[in-house]
Amino acid sequence: MIFCGVVEEQSTIHQIMKSSRIFFIIIALIAGISMGLAYGWLIDPVDFFDLTPDTLRADYKTDYVLMTAEAYRTEQDPGLAARRLAIFGSQSPSAIASQGLNYARANGFADSDIALIQELVTALQAWSGIQ
Repeated sequence: MIFCGVVEEQSTIHQIMKSSRIFFIIIALIAGISMGLAYGWLIDPVDFFDLTPDTLRADYKTDYVLMTAEAYRTEQDPGLAARRLAIFGSQSPSAIASQGLNYARANGFADSDIALIQELVTALQAWSGIQ
């Protein structure tokens, strides 16, 4: 009978230790999350800069040209497409689209995407000749 009492007492101690470990793990998680949020929001928050779109990498510029080409296919308005591409600076919209087309060809874009950009380049070249 004494043996059963010792086993029950050890089982109770084991449960208390197990629940206290879980308690400390939860406290550590809460403290870690709190310190991370405090550091990220108060001590060293992210600095945002007003960058212009012409600072984008070539792949992102090409993606933007592709999105403009997709919109052009739907709207068939070369003036609007030219205004969308004008955010990239002082180059002509057809030159910007041509750079995107060259990048797309060199980096294995899908043939359908290349065809869309080519259609946009052709339309912008014709449109700039009209103006």
